[in-house]
Amino acid sequence: MASNNHPEPDADAESGPSGGVQSVERALAVLEILAREGQAGVSEIAEEMGIHKSTVSRLMGSLVSRDMVQQNSDRGKYQLGFGILRLASVIPGRLSLVHEARPVLEGLAAEFKETVNLAVLRSNYAVNVDQAMGPSTLATYDWVGSLTPLHATSSGKILLAALATDERDRILKETGLPARTSRTITNRQELDRQLLEAGSRGYAVVREEFEIGLNAIAVPVLNHQGNVVGSISISGPAFRFDPEKIPGLVEALQEAGLQISANMGYSRR
Repeated sequence: MASNNHPEPDADAESGPSGGVQSVERALAVLEILAREGQAGVSEIAEEMGIHKSTVSRLMGSLVSRDMVQQNSDRGKYQLGFGILRLASVIPGRLSLVHEARPVLEGLAAEFKETVNLAVLRSNYAVNVDQAMGPSTLATYDWVGSLTPLHATSSGKILLAALATDERDRILKETGLPARTSRTITNRQELDRQLLEAGSRGYAVVREEFEIGLNAIAVPVLNHQGNVVGSISISGPAFRFDPEKIPGLVEALQEAGLQISANMGYSRR
């Protein structure tokens, strides 16, 4: 008879097709517990999952045999094994930034009815690799493939802010700080101040620095290692688009950046 604290061992329940699915679900639950806790013993896992310790032991045996889990010899507790790393290591190379970002870009464009761009750093410039346009967007220019200056665009400033100092110095020495409009920041000290501010608050804003009549705001996109691999921006006509004055826009854009980052394997923790 089962004790009051633990149900009967359920080996029979795990046989057959439905039992196989149940075993997979339980194995995944074990992995999630270990990922969250760092390490855990059979008794702890059994108690959290509400199953018998013998069932957990069988699951652990299977996971250990495939290097998904390993046992800490000092305490007898389990932790994630190197098999997980082998599986995880192949994911980033198969993730396409454009593919993962596309639905998020479209959602932002539909919500705020302005142009949304995804940009990456290439050859000292911000290159727009995808674009979504809102239903009432006035502008019809296709920015995809366009090379835009890092110092004069919101996406560019986000990408610059993420660089190591020596790499940023190299790029700016090669490109200089040419004025695109009368409002372009051409002073290095002022640019550095803005980059520091963008890094601390998580977004960058430009007002007619790249093109007269065009304002924009951008946030970073991170990969599974927490490195900035791109930026998403919203831009619109200056007469109606002041991003910091539009209710909810900054927060929505930052959440979109986090969503794409999560799609690329970044953990918010």
